[in-house]
Amino acid sequence: MAKPTVAVLFGGRSSEHGVSCVTAGGVLGAIDRDRFDVVAVGITREGRWVPASADPSDWQILEGDMPEVTGDGRTVLLPAQTGERTWSVVGDDGIVAPFAEIDVVFPVLHGPYGEDGTVQGALELIDVRYVGSGVLASAAGMDKQFMKTAFRSAGLPVTPDVTLLRGDRVVDYAAQVDELGLPLFVKPARAGSSMGISKVSDLASLESAVADAVKHDPKVLIEKAVVGREIETAVLETIDGVRASLPGEIVTGGDHDFYDFDAKYLDEASVDLVSTAQLPPDVADRVREVAVAAFRAVGAEGLARVDVFVAADGAITVNEINTMPGFTPTSMYPRMWAAAGVAYEDLVATLIETALVRPVGLR
Repeated sequence: MAKPTVAVLFGGRSSEHGVSCVTAGGVLGAIDRDRFDVVAVGITREGRWVPASADPSDWQILEGDMPEVTGDGRTVLLPAQTGERTWSVVGDDGIVAPFAEIDVVFPVLHGPYGEDGTVQGALELIDVRYVGSGVLASAAGMDKQFMKTAFRSAGLPVTPDVTLLRGDRVVDYAAQVDELGLPLFVKPARAGSSMGISKVSDLASLESAVADAVKHDPKVLIEKAVVGREIETAVLETIDGVRASLPGEIVTGGDHDFYDFDAKYLDEASVDLVSTAQLPPDVADRVREVAVAAFRAVGAEGLARVDVFVAADGAITVNEINTMPGFTPTSMYPRMWAAAGVAYEDLVATLIETALVRPVGLR
């Protein structure tokens, strides 16, 4: 039988464009070419879908510079209706030619216009199978305000916060902010990779922190800082059900007050990524249970990373769920599964195979 063809989709219009490209490099290098045919489709910062290199070495961080999708003048076109597998490419001359017959898409887009249900909706319209969560779960997982609403409804403990919508003034929420107390974290509601996040220890700097977050999203969360260890758990859905890895831990050092963008991608020497956190067995079990509960609360599918804080007394507070976590070989999600004996290549294959057998349409 012919091998299934996987389209790795990456780049995108969000501020996490470069991070997505790096993730694509990891996935492209991990897909078993004996089991799957692979094509790469990049999305430029302007939103143009283009044929891209499927060579993982083309999507690496070089001397601190993130890779970027630029294109060569050609544009990838999706099928016009359901039941068609052939994607096309059109050149500057207007001539349309076949590109590839796609069986499943592996979208490694991070942030808005990709991880938030928009691309998932486009693929749903033409019945294309894809790895990861559907439209609603992707949207809820991207928007921290509605993510927390889903978690609260499921009885999960979350960080107290104040949400500022477009045009809201910080001064109008002074009483609510005072109730939260210092220190605070200010976050764009719909961004990732710690972009636009600030830790505020002095209310005089709150306005500037909100202004920085607004550069990434007009909706902003002001959260009470939680004292605790930063614990992450990888959740994986297979044809046999949903399971969680043993929890891992992020330990930051150097000049990083928290796990910010530079610590994640540009100053790895200052961060200790502990694949298996040293937690009491009962606490580790509860963290895993909370991770699966968070996964189910937003209706996630395929994969997710759930981040929590664990206090000294063992109390657990859910920070967020990431429905398309960083997925390079050195990212925490695959590292945690590697610690459980699941190799990176096998993890990628499992996600693709699970997506291939998932029904199209409403699910």
